[in-house]
Amino acid sequence: MTVSNGLSTLVPSAKAVMEIIALAEAEKASEELRRSAQEEAEKKALIERLTKPSGLSDEQVMKKAGAIIERAAKNGLTEVQVYRFPNTLCTDRGRAINQQEPGWETTLTGIPKEIYEFWHRQLRPLGYKMRVQIVDFSGGVPGDIGMSLKWG
Repeated sequence: MTVSNGLSTLVPSAKAVMEIIALAEAEKASEELRRSAQEEAEKKALIERLTKPSGLSDEQVMKKAGAIIERAAKNGLTEVQVYRFPNTLCTDRGRAINQQEPGWETTLTGIPKEIYEFWHRQLRPLGYKMRVQIVDFSGGVPGDIGMSLKWG
């Protein structure tokens, strides 16, 4: 059966509609790939930055730590997370931390290692404790690691 009176131009053919859908899906997939690649590049850049020394002096870090501790204490807290980082900044991806094995601190690299060493050198003598633990188990495997200062 044919459509008469030129009405067929008002509605695209089924084939044309399927082509429109295919193009839209291809564009959506392409955009998702671009977004995913950008996120991966940003994550890689962040990890690269975190593996390098912060460049902060002990005095600068002590001032930051003092402000964090004071704010937490004013809120009645006896512990505060001071840093969270991806497990890729550990030489074993956080396995030793997860198992709380002796010597786990030797697996730290970059800024997490710097924070641990600062605590050991400056805050530990003042009575502060440090807790380092896996704080995220995405998909059932160790993910991000949190570093917390404790007092009291």
